[in-house]
Amino acid sequence: MEYIASISVVVIIAAIILTGLIKKQEVFMLFTAGALEGLKTTLSIAPSIIGLVMMVTMLESSGLFMWLAKVLEPVYSAVGFPPEVIPMALIRPVSGSGALAVLDNILAQNGADSFAGRVASVVMGSTETTFYTIAMYFGSVNITKTGCTVPCALLADFTGLVMSVVTVTLFFC
Repeated sequence: MEYIASISVVVIIAAIILTGLIKKQEVFMLFTAGALEGLKTTLSIAPSIIGLVMMVTMLESSGLFMWLAKVLEPVYSAVGFPPEVIPMALIRPVSGSGALAVLDNILAQNGADSFAGRVASVVMGSTETTFYTIAMYFGSVNITKTGCTVPCALLADFTGLVMSVVTVTLFFC
């Protein structure tokens, strides 16, 4: 399978170059123009991403996520959400790598076939790094007023959390 993937990359690059030559376009000039455009986009979203990474680091280091997990545990437990997954539910909208580290911890402590392990796995696959995504896409086109985007995205994340419990319960319990 790796061989096919390696060959397909070479074939795609060759097809792009060949198409440009057939259409009598300056392939290298188009490539450098596209690379410059990508660099400009990267520079325009860099402040948003740097700010978000700094915020996540500060929130994790301060212990706020763990404190919120303890405060929200009665609410989550009332709907059958495993307490072990609460820290992941809180960090997932902010940091994908942070959520992955929490998932690894949940799986190591509880096992992949445990209720908490299954719910955490479904949460990881059915929710989004909302704030990162908003910072990335809105920042790339210089949108500063997000309107209803954040509340709607967080509602979608909450729906993913609730449905992860429902899904695991229906299919595994």
